[in-house]
Amino acid sequence: MDRLARFIVQRSRMILVITGLLTISAITSLFFINFNADVASFITEGHEAGEEFNALNEKYGATDTINALVTIADEGSFRERSGLSSLALVTNRMRDVKGVESVSSAVPELNPLNGQALTSTMIENAPAEVIDQLLGSNPALDLLISDDGQHALAIISPGEDGLATAGELLETEWPANLEVTLTGNPVIFASVLDRIGWFLLVIPPVVVILLLSTFYANIGDRRLSVMAVIPALLGSLWTFGTISATGTAVDIVTIIVPIFVIVMGSADGLHFVMHYQEEVERTDRTVERVATTLRQVGIPMILTSLSTMAGFLSLLVTDVEPIRQLGLFTAVGIGYAGFISFWALPALLSRLTIEPHRRHAVLGSRITGALKGLALRRWFAAGLGVAVILFGAAFIPQLEVDSDQLFFFKQNDEIRMGFERMSEVFGAATPLAGEFVFDPTDTAGIARLSEIERELEKLPGVVRVFSPLDIIEGLPPEAAAGMLSGETASPLGPMVSGDGMRFMLFPGQFETAELQQWIEYADEAPEIRTLTGMPVLWDEIARLVLQAQIGSLIAAFALVFVMLLLAYRRLKETIVSLVPIALTVTALLGFLVVSRIQLNLMTAIVSSIVIGVGIDYAIHLVAAIDYARKDGPGYVLRAIDKAGRPIAANALGIALGLSALWLSPFKIHPQVSMIMWVSMTVAGLATLTVIPALSPRDGMSRS
Repeated sequence: MDRLARFIVQRSRMILVITGLLTISAITSLFFINFNADVASFITEGHEAGEEFNALNEKYGATDTINALVTIADEGSFRERSGLSSLALVTNRMRDVKGVESVSSAVPELNPLNGQALTSTMIENAPAEVIDQLLGSNPALDLLISDDGQHALAIISPGEDGLATAGELLETEWPANLEVTLTGNPVIFASVLDRIGWFLLVIPPVVVILLLSTFYANIGDRRLSVMAVIPALLGSLWTFGTISATGTAVDIVTIIVPIFVIVMGSADGLHFVMHYQEEVERTDRTVERVATTLRQVGIPMILTSLSTMAGFLSLLVTDVEPIRQLGLFTAVGIGYAGFISFWALPALLSRLTIEPHRRHAVLGSRITGALKGLALRRWFAAGLGVAVILFGAAFIPQLEVDSDQLFFFKQNDEIRMGFERMSEVFGAATPLAGEFVFDPTDTAGIARLSEIERELEKLPGVVRVFSPLDIIEGLPPEAAAGMLSGETASPLGPMVSGDGMRFMLFPGQFETAELQQWIEYADEAPEIRTLTGMPVLWDEIARLVLQAQIGSLIAAFALVFVMLLLAYRRLKETIVSLVPIALTVTALLGFLVVSRIQLNLMTAIVSSIVIGVGIDYAIHLVAAIDYARKDGPGYVLRAIDKAGRPIAANALGIALGLSALWLSPFKIHPQVSMIMWVSMTVAGLATLTVIPALSPRDGMSRS
C-alpha cells in the first residue's frame, strides 16, 4: 500500500480536480432529469396482464378517465331541479379546465331541445316537464346518480396529457354547496409527481444532517465528520447524473436511490476517516498515515463496496422494471462512493492540517467497552441466535403480499379516502374493464350477456356492471340499434367493436379472494373474452413482488457467498461471516409480520439490500481480526477495539439517517425506516457477538 499511498498524496491535486470536474458534470445533468409518476407503467409494460390491459384500451380507444364524485352538501338531490342546476354548473366548470376533452354526467352538455350549451340558468328557468324529460331521457341515470340523489358521478376524459389535466382539476375551486372528490389514475399520478418533488427537496438534507450528527458523536471532530460524508454525497450526485444521462425517469421506487447511496455509501468514508484519525495521533508523516489506513481498511473497503453492490444487483433478477432500476443505479452509486472514498478522500485528507489530539467522542471508548463485554459472554450470542431463529419460525410463515394499488399512500391521505368514498357510492374508483363476445344480430346471445351482467353483480364485492345493454331498453329502436352497432357512444365512451362489447365492473371495498372469484368467473364463461383493469394488474404485481422477495434473496446470498469465498479462500471464514446476516434477514422477515407491514414494491426488496449492507460489518471485523492476529492472543478483542466503534457508528448512522423517511408523504418510506432500524441493530449486534463467539479461545483471551 506504500506505493499507492505515495501516488495518492503526490497526485492529490490532480485527483481532486478530476473529482471536481466529474461532480460539476453530474450537477449539470440534474437540470435534464425526468420524472415518471405513472405508477401503472410498473406492470402495463412487459407483462402479459399489462399487455392484455393495453390491448383492450387500444381496441376501444379508451382513455384513462378522471372520475369525479360530486356530493351535495345540504339536503338537496341531483334528481331535482336545484341539484341538476348545481351539477350543470360544476360540469361546465370542468369542461372549461385546460386539457379536458369531454365530461359525461347526468346533465348533457347540450340542450336536447335546441342543441345549445346547457347551463345551470337554463335548468333553473326550464318548465317542470323539461326537467322530467332530462331525467327520463337519460338511460344511464342510475349509473350517474346515487339512489338517494346525494351523489353524482362525472366522468372526465382528458386529452393527451392526463397528468397535467388532473393537476389543473385538483387546483380548481368548486361551488360552495358541492364537494368534489377526484379519483382515477391521472389523479394518482399528479399527486405522486408533486410529492416526488417535495421528497427530493426535503428528505436528502435531513438525512445528511442526521448522518453528520451520528458521525460527530463517534468521531468527535466536525471537519472529519464532514469528510466522512463527502464520498457518499458526491456518489449520490454522480448517480443522479448517470440517471439523467441515460434518460431514465425517476419514479416512486427509484426516488429513494439517492437516500440509499448517501446513507449506505457513507460506510467506507466513515471507516477510512476513523482509522486515519488514529494514525494522525501516531505519526505526522502524511504518506505513512494514508498507507497504514489503507492497509487496515483498503481491502475491506473494496469488499464492502462490492458486497453492498451485490445486494442491490440481486434485484436485477426481478420482473418489475422500477425494482431493477433501483438495484442497478444504487449499486452504481455505491460503487461511485467507494471509488471516491478510496482515491479522493485520502487525497483530500492529505492536504488538510489535522491536529494529532482526538476530540471528545460521545460514543468513544464506552461503546467499545460494552461491545467487548458482550463478546466475552458467549452465552449472549447463543441466546441471540436461538431467539432470532424461534422468532422467524413463528412469524415468517404468516408473511403477506400487499396488492393494494394505493399502497404508497398513508391511511389518512386524502387521495386514499377519496378512492374509498367513490368505491362506497359508485364503485368507480378502481373499475375493471371486460369484453363480451358480441354479435348484434344474435338476439338470444344478447339476452345471455344481460344475464351474465346480473350474475357478475351477485358476486361478492361487486357494486355494478355496466354495458350498452343496460341502456338500450330505454331508447327508441333506432337509437338502440345505433348503440349496439357502435355508432352512438355510451356515457363511458366507445364500447362496441366489430366482434365484441366492452363492459365495466365497478367494485366496492373488496379483498383479493373476491377479485379471484371475479377472474375465475370470467375465465369459465365463454361469453367473456377478457376481464382486466388496475385491480387485476396490481394482483399481478403482488405475485411478482413475492417472486422478487424469493429470487433477490437467493441471488444476494449467492453473490455475497461467492465474493467472500474468492476473497478469503477459506470456507469456514466465509460461512462464519454469513451467520450474522442470516440471523438479520430472519429477524427482518419476522418483524414484517409483527409490525403488520406487508410485502410491497419497496419492503419486498429491503431484505436483499440488508444482506449487501449488513455483510459489510462482518467483512470489517474479520479484516480487523486478521490484522490483529499477528500480535498474539486476544486478537479478537483488539479487533473490536479497532472496528467495533466504526461498525456501531455505521449501523447507527444508517438507521438514524433513514429516520428522515418519516417525513416522507409516502407510506412506504417510514416502513423502510423501521425495517432498517431493526436490520442494522441486529446486523451490528450479531456481527460483534456471534463472530467472536465462533472464534478460537485464544482470540478472546484478555492476557
